[in-house]
Amino acid sequence: MTNVARGTVGSRKQVGAVSPKELGAAAILIALAVLGFALSSELPRGTLRSVGAGMLPQALSILLGLCAIPILLGARRGDGGSEEFTFSLRGPFLVLSATALFALTIKSSHFDGWSTPELGLVVAGPLAIIVGGYASPDVQLRPLVTLALFLTPFSLVLFGDLLNLPIPIMPRYVQEVLLAGWSYRGALRLAAALMVGVGVLVLFTGRRASAKTSSTKTPNATAGG
Repeated sequence: MTNVARGTVGSRKQVGAVSPKELGAAAILIALAVLGFALSSELPRGTLRSVGAGMLPQALSILLGLCAIPILLGARRGDGGSEEFTFSLRGPFLVLSATALFALTIKSSHFDGWSTPELGLVVAGPLAIIVGGYASPDVQLRPLVTLALFLTPFSLVLFGDLLNLPIPIMPRYVQEVLLAGWSYRGALRLAAALMVGVGVLVLFTGRRASAKTSSTKTPNATAGG
């Protein structure tokens, strides 16, 4: 009777325990949101028809802070007593590297004696997504490539077409050779459509390959049984 009572009390304590890993993640998100909003607070926000330089970073900072709310709520439900808080440099290093790579390659950046190439969103976007995706140790290349091929066209249409932001689409020499005479929006829409088409092809090719793999494993497993 005493053991049952103790077991019940112990389980209640575990349910109410706070997960230090999720609590730390929420604290980092809130700190980044506050920092981003503070650094962009002096930039003009503009309107939806005429977007200012401060609207996007401020909106992203608010969304980042809101993402911490479900993490905080989930931290109270987890079993914090048996969870060990571990920290790895792989995730922060690759995420920061992806951000820096995007900033240096989407547009040409000039430094003392050297400059980075202007690759445009068509190249810089997938590079940042793939490099940042490898922050997870369980990542696979094909899903990352598929995500990049769908997310980059969405960003092209959203920022370049709907919000009228002058985002570089692709390397300038490629655009001058292949899309000479095209308007900015025409080149943007063509690039977005081509990337979506390639993304659909990669998606269905991956599903077909996984289906073939599973079908070949099933007879082997049956024969072995």
